[in-house]
Amino acid sequence: MSTSISLKQINKLAIPALISGVSEPILSLTDAAIIGNMEQNATTALAAVGIVTTFLSMLIWVLGQTRSAISSIMSQYLGAGNVALVKNLPAQAIFLITSLSLIIIAVTHPFASQIFKLYNASDAILTYSVDYYRIRVFGFPFTLFTIAVFGTFRGLQNTYFPMLIAISGALANIVLDFAFVYGIEGYIPAMHIKGAAYASVIAQVITASLSAYYLLKKTDIPLLVTFPFHPEMKRFTIMILNLFVRTIALNAALYFGTSFATKYGETYIAAYTIAINLWFLGAFLIDGYASAGNILSGKLFGAKAYHSLIELSNKLIRYGLIVGILIGLLGAIFYYPIGQLFSNDEKVLHEFYNVFWIILAMQPLCALAFIFDGVFKGLGEMKYLRNVLVFSTLLVFIPIIFWTDYLDYKLYGIFIAFTIWMVARGLPLIIKFRKTFKTLAQNT
Repeated sequence: MSTSISLKQINKLAIPALISGVSEPILSLTDAAIIGNMEQNATTALAAVGIVTTFLSMLIWVLGQTRSAISSIMSQYLGAGNVALVKNLPAQAIFLITSLSLIIIAVTHPFASQIFKLYNASDAILTYSVDYYRIRVFGFPFTLFTIAVFGTFRGLQNTYFPMLIAISGALANIVLDFAFVYGIEGYIPAMHIKGAAYASVIAQVITASLSAYYLLKKTDIPLLVTFPFHPEMKRFTIMILNLFVRTIALNAALYFGTSFATKYGETYIAAYTIAINLWFLGAFLIDGYASAGNILSGKLFGAKAYHSLIELSNKLIRYGLIVGILIGLLGAIFYYPIGQLFSNDEKVLHEFYNVFWIILAMQPLCALAFIFDGVFKGLGEMKYLRNVLVFSTLLVFIPIIFWTDYLDYKLYGIFIAFTIWMVARGLPLIIKFRKTFKTLAQNT
């Protein structure tokens, strides 16, 4: 088996993964843009969407780590030429994760008000948050199903079908958002923020249905769950638990960011909502190359092709930096029009423009951190990823954000903390990778 990695091979995986990766932030950005331009209580509703999106992102990222674990195991088996031995694993993983998602719905749905009070939401913002969440949370199992199927395709070195599925879901969400939020006279009443939630749920059902169709039609991977559990379920579960702890640490940072922004007032949380969702979009754009790193590193590691792994990392660093710089430049060129897409409130836009440059400047740093996140997931090094993120959140991000809050930097302080946090996340991964695989390459 050839282990040489070309730019064409990387882009064949990265570009479709990039396109499919933006589907989730596009759902949130579409909601934010359309809600932010409503005639009634737009700023209040936008603030509520920001709070709920943060909480839902936490849930999705915690259980959505299924994608990385499945992709890592299957790509390693593919590299070793034994992928048929794990073809029943995805169905068991999907069964486990979607079952957990139903439990989470049952637990969180009746306590939505108490949950969002923890984010400092109150009065109209709290009411809107609860209304939006209690509808949108029903899309959660469908999102997790889709994520697990995408992980299966990635393990098989295929990002093309996930791209088609994600495009379909994103387009459906945009059309439904306009129809349900603003209404269609004589046919559909304007449902405002609830309409955005309904649109997202329907779009998630569509993507899950398409995911099932393509997996069954284009692969020999079954969706029917069989028992007993596959022997690799133990390794899968350990990976998930490590990623679970890691994601809790990640979402602790997001929680503090949202909580402080909410504390500063409605204008600040609305501006933060726009800024953080654009940051998520940049992260998912870079995730195309992180996904290529995930997919290819698992395959090369399974084949024990350590020289090619180092070559892959060098290329991914270059391409990731280029993408990060391009995102920053595009944001700078369209600096003011971007803000106007999401709000027409001058106070909100003023606070957003004050910090948007920080988000643009940190894109190359994010590129390195996200790419090596992907590489380490492909290698199955979930424990090290866990330790790095726990360290960077507890000992870097949280002390900095409390310090900047004390200095009354408001949104400046929040995004300064995020920037230093990204450096603390990425640098240890790069050092660890190069030290480990240079030694392995020299000994083979």
